[in-house]
Amino acid sequence: MSSAGWSATTRVLFVVVILVWGLNYIFVNLGLELAGPLWLATLRAVLGLVGSALIVSTRGGWGQLDGRGRRDAFLIGLPNITAFFGLWFEAARSVLPGVAAVLIYTYPLWVAVFSAPLLAHRLTARHWGSILVGFSGVALISQIGSVSESHLPLAPVLELLAAAVAWATATVAIQRRFRREEMLEANAFQLMGGVVGLLAFTLILTPTPPDLLQPALWGTVVWLGLLGTAIAYSVWFDLLGRTRAATLSAYLFVVPVVALIASAVIFSERLSALQLVGVGFVLASIYGIASAPEARAPVRPAGTDKNEGYSAGEGRRHSPVSRKAAGGPGAPQGPGTGPN
Repeated sequence: MSSAGWSATTRVLFVVVILVWGLNYIFVNLGLELAGPLWLATLRAVLGLVGSALIVSTRGGWGQLDGRGRRDAFLIGLPNITAFFGLWFEAARSVLPGVAAVLIYTYPLWVAVFSAPLLAHRLTARHWGSILVGFSGVALISQIGSVSESHLPLAPVLELLAAAVAWATATVAIQRRFRREEMLEANAFQLMGGVVGLLAFTLILTPTPPDLLQPALWGTVVWLGLLGTAIAYSVWFDLLGRTRAATLSAYLFVVPVVALIASAVIFSERLSALQLVGVGFVLASIYGIASAPEARAPVRPAGTDKNEGYSAGEGRRHSPVSRKAAGGPGAPQGPGTGPN
């Protein structure tokens, strides 16, 4: 899991992505001072889609997916982006960015849990131990039922955890359905589905738009949609081509650290000693999940399993080597790599 072999370019790109994704949580809270959560989420998704489409066009990425692939990416994004952005932005009205980032970054734990039945990943004792530590950390951070001043309201905690589950579910679905070279185009169609879902909910629940002539609002939306979504994910795909997904994913715990530090400076966010212990548990579990070796599957003679090596519904062969390179449970790749 060492990053010692990374090139200088890889290190710089990784730092840029981590900083952008960590600061996304700050810009969400800043944006909520200018617009409602659904409108802010919709504007981010729209600009993210436009930026992603331009990036796919400039990189010659169109045509990787057939009609069914485009449909499947759209259908995955329809509930995923809608629920993820909508629940996160709604909860951010009541929870400061640092805690929001930590709770949403429980998503690798959910990915590990879901990948066992859906991707046939065999979880080791280290995986299950990390999952237990992570959810123990969530309990310490939330302090649900506590009478202390640092306890969090139940509703936004559940919304943030549900947002993490939504992104984890999409991550597993995308990893099961698409190859790495298809991810960039799949991300654009996933965002398209999210735009449709968010726009529908926004127009039904909050039809009155905010003041769209506010420069500060568009500055926030440009950061979240263009830099934090379209460009950051494009850079991430480039990083996946330079080094192993598992190695990159092991260091994603830095994202909530960035959000915690920035929120302490900007919003004066302070955690109790018990909550800090919980944060440490969650961050340790993220690293533990991503860096845990995948359990070895029993060796079977070639051809004994007619479904081995094929993705669901497509008859498209994936070699065991490519699966292992994805990093195993908790080290997803593609559009679901980092919930930001």
